[in-house]
Amino acid sequence: MPDKNSGTKVADLTRRLKAAQQKGACLLATNFYNYETLCGVLQAAAQMKQAIILQLTESSINYMGLQVAVNMGRSALEQYGVEGWLHLDHGGSVELVARALDAGFDSVMIDASEKSLEENIAITAQVVAMARPYNVNVEAELGYVAKLGQAADKVAFTDPEEARFFVERTGVHALAVAIGSAHGFYKEEPALDLERLSEIHAATDAALVLHGGSGIPGNILQEAMRRGICKLNLATEIKNIFMSTLKKDMQNNAGIDLRETFPPAITAVRDLVKSKLQLLAAG
Repeated sequence: MPDKNSGTKVADLTRRLKAAQQKGACLLATNFYNYETLCGVLQAAAQMKQAIILQLTESSINYMGLQVAVNMGRSALEQYGVEGWLHLDHGGSVELVARALDAGFDSVMIDASEKSLEENIAITAQVVAMARPYNVNVEAELGYVAKLGQAADKVAFTDPEEARFFVERTGVHALAVAIGSAHGFYKEEPALDLERLSEIHAATDAALVLHGGSGIPGNILQEAMRRGICKLNLATEIKNIFMSTLKKDMQNNAGIDLRETFPPAITAVRDLVKSKLQLLAAG
């Protein structure tokens, strides 16, 4: 059932994104995959005294269990004293969004970007209507941002006029834009279409989101912030540094105590996220 009392906190997320956009600032949104990556992220946010958006994809929800993942995120935010929100990342169906809403997510993304414009509008508008009684922030995607395993050379950038039309028709709060980023690692430095980003920002008042933040140089990210990006997604670098640190440590570690094995990888995640938060704060 809708939690009508959650409106103050969730409305605050929408306001925070818009306030950040107006200042040329940005909130960091990080995926977590287990207790250890969650701890690394929140240790960084606590030390930097910055708010953070915790993201869960369908695969992470399936791995941890929906309610377990939600409870873990909520408890950890409280334990570390961090202001934060729980966001469904790349919700691929209305049914998954409904489950996330009932589970108490503060923000949900419906990703119908690979469908036609009219289908994307219809599905997104349906989710916006569904989320309204919950007072939940809604994000959608327009254009083609290559996902893992998909061709990164496909070009389908967000059209500024379509972005205006899309936001007006759906009432969505946040819009993930396609301007040259991609999920996963880049084979070469990405060339973001920053002029297009400025045109999108001028065409719509939606909070603009950049997916595929892993590996984009800091100066480009900061310029994107100045041109309207106010939510930056970070996932691949977190998985990579956690696993690479763990693998390296395990080569010289014959122990079986997980409580001694995982801390170096947690610290590596913490330091990575701190560096991203410092970058966004300096933007």
